[in-house]
Amino acid sequence: MTAGQVRPNETTVPLLPCVSAERTLEFYQALGFTVTWKQTRPYLYLAFRWSGFELHFGDAPKELDPAGEHSNGCLVMVDSVAPYHAALTAAMRQAYGRVLVKGQPRLTRYRPGATRFTLVDPSGNSIVFIQRDEPEELEYGGAKQLVGIARALDNARIFREFKEDDRAAVRTLRSALRRHGDQAPAVERALAYATLVELAVALEEPEQAAEWSTALRAIELTEEERRRVDHEVANATNLRRWLAADPPDQQG
Repeated sequence: MTAGQVRPNETTVPLLPCVSAERTLEFYQALGFTVTWKQTRPYLYLAFRWSGFELHFGDAPKELDPAGEHSNGCLVMVDSVAPYHAALTAAMRQAYGRVLVKGQPRLTRYRPGATRFTLVDPSGNSIVFIQRDEPEELEYGGAKQLVGIARALDNARIFREFKEDDRAAVRTLRSALRRHGDQAPAVERALAYATLVELAVALEEPEQAAEWSTALRAIELTEEERRRVDHEVANATNLRRWLAADPPDQQG
């Protein structure tokens, strides 16, 4: 093939490992994916289409353990991730009566302003939806221009949204409050507690959420600061609704 024959109109399709054809078919069809090819003999091959992209599946290596979630993955680049999360949430509720948030398969949560979320399938594959304008570089440890609790808040965001590690996010914020709580601006302390409340909701620790809510209410804020913090508090409220079983009027 000569260089003159190459055209920038290629289509790439991920070929992912499949541990169970039955579970894979059930899961993706439940989410509204269309089966475009189904073959189990003499070898496994499945193909699905949803919106404008495709996922193909073949036999998984015998030694593959789906629980390790090291199977494979696919990045789906989109203009805005929120509508995709809402659509998958609605489909999951329709099929299962709730959002699957633990184990496999599952859908990770979405916070307003986030630039990605992940769909994990029964074989441990991660389908990661990413907003095209997401920053190319992330500073693990918090943005260098920030200090104290502000930097910890940024670091917690990275743990929560990019590494899917809520426990690490909690540790980061609790450490920052211990180290910088006496000197930090009230609004930063309030934002840290509001974020901790949301994390406690996600981790299903209601007593801890109540404790941090009490600490949050004890902080005196200006009206403008209160509005800013209320936005973070709303994230915890919305998360409770998202986690609830089959609320008919909530889809994301």
